[in-house]
Amino acid sequence: MNVRRLIPTAAVAGAVALGLTALSACSSSDAAEGGSDGKLDVVASFYPMQFLAEEIGGSHVSVTTLTKPGAEPHDLELSPRQIGGLSDADYILFLKGVQPTVDDAVAQAGVKNTVDAAKLTTLENHGSEVGHDHAHEEGEEHEHEGEEAGLDPHIWLDPVKYAEVAEGVGKSLEKADPDHAADYRKNTDTLVSELNALDKAYETGLENTATKTFITTHSAFGYLAERYGLTQEGIAGIDPEAEPSPARIDEIHSVAEKNNATTVFFETLASDRTAKTLAKDLGLKTGVLDPLEGITGKSAGADYIEVMKSNLAALQKALGAK
Repeated sequence: MNVRRLIPTAAVAGAVALGLTALSACSSSDAAEGGSDGKLDVVASFYPMQFLAEEIGGSHVSVTTLTKPGAEPHDLELSPRQIGGLSDADYILFLKGVQPTVDDAVAQAGVKNTVDAAKLTTLENHGSEVGHDHAHEEGEEHEHEGEEAGLDPHIWLDPVKYAEVAEGVGKSLEKADPDHAADYRKNTDTLVSELNALDKAYETGLENTATKTFITTHSAFGYLAERYGLTQEGIAGIDPEAEPSPARIDEIHSVAEKNNATTVFFETLASDRTAKTLAKDLGLKTGVLDPLEGITGKSAGADYIEVMKSNLAALQKALGAK
């Protein structure tokens, strides 16, 4: 998780106040436009929330996302226009603990149908598995209270937890737009079935592997690792582009040798320099493991299910699945 930009709370609050008082009547392509087409205007914070809103909402919703494709969601800075437009939304779907600027803006927007996906499942503390201990070692600050408490927000990378969130989103849309409740329920059931099938594919595909350990620059896969009996080793904590300490490099070297790890994974929205340098030093391969925080140009046309299947194939190859 990227901590390159830490925005003071007071500054964010000031921007929120400015946006809501001066621009609440403004329409914008970056925020909701008032439902003139009869559809429910939905604002999603970033791609995993956008996918749920679009799949479950179907033809009854008009979804805009605050995070543009290819943008690093943790670095998001909302414009005054985006902040002002939030109050015009019919429904907001976000995940508290991922984007502090969004958390503050949503709290001030006062939209009745506001759903925090973090409350639709159980967040867990993965400790050093998701890089929190190493972040402390490097003296890094945490972006938000969730991380300070050690809670891992990357619930969408576990198909089971993501299905729980999907069910909650479906129920909330039924409540927000009861005239189309039957369609929301049907779409939710369809999506949950697809996520259950994805879970089964992961369970079967990763059951017999030569190793259970994978190395990654972005410690986002704690839930996925826990679900399927794997061990995630993050290189340098929550920042995918952070330079690992010499001590951590030694640890990774020992872990790779002891557990026959073959691959250092990097993500799509950050530099691959650290991963490639470490892999070269350790004689390992590199690969892409997409944390699905945003759909990039390389994955244009793909969706959550397809990218997760690509992640499964990458893990199977790296772990020596039989």
